[in-house]
Amino acid sequence: MPLLIKQYIEEDCLLGIWNITETLDELLSKVILQPDELEVLHGFGNEPRKIEWLSVRVLLRELTEKDLMIIYNDNNKPFIQGNTYHISISHSHNLSSVMLSRNRKVGIDLEYMSHRINKIAHKFINEKEVITADEDLRRVHLYIHWCAKEALYKICDKQGINFKTHLTIEPFEPQDNGVLMGYVHNIFWDDKFKLYYFKFDNYIIVYTTK
Repeated sequence: MPLLIKQYIEEDCLLGIWNITETLDELLSKVILQPDELEVLHGFGNEPRKIEWLSVRVLLRELTEKDLMIIYNDNNKPFIQGNTYHISISHSHNLSSVMLSRNRKVGIDLEYMSHRINKIAHKFINEKEVITADEDLRRVHLYIHWCAKEALYKICDKQGINFKTHLTIEPFEPQDNGVLMGYVHNIFWDDKFKLYYFKFDNYIIVYTTK
């Protein structure tokens, strides 16, 4: 079944994860799109991008049982038209995810662990952060850091954030699932967030609410 997870992680925060197995036409049959949305869809240059984009709309409908429209601001942050929900979106490889809340800000990121992330770690890990020396765990540890910073970036409206200098993750021991603390400090934000993470097959998923 494509819907892998539909779960309230807090009283007002709903998490959904979709496994993309459908064709473009199959996904189109599951949603009703507005003219503006159809224009966006047809503007994508390749079918995989169209399928990815549609999967998020299908998942949103599965979560809400409504055909809601996602719009974006100048920072490419998504909103639900009419502001009925706060929303955060992520997709990687064959999975798409959506987090929704009526009253809380939300941020989610998921990544398929396919890259040699160690080669770019210097771009997002700062001197306050600690990464395990265990080679078997290092890759997972770095992916959790990356996803956590992406989730923070999203919940903070993508406003003027540098992943290395403005975001810090407290030291933690990587597990299959857990909780960690993250800090945001720039001209727009000075706050801390509790982040939850878990490993699913070869994916890392991290989410936070405020």
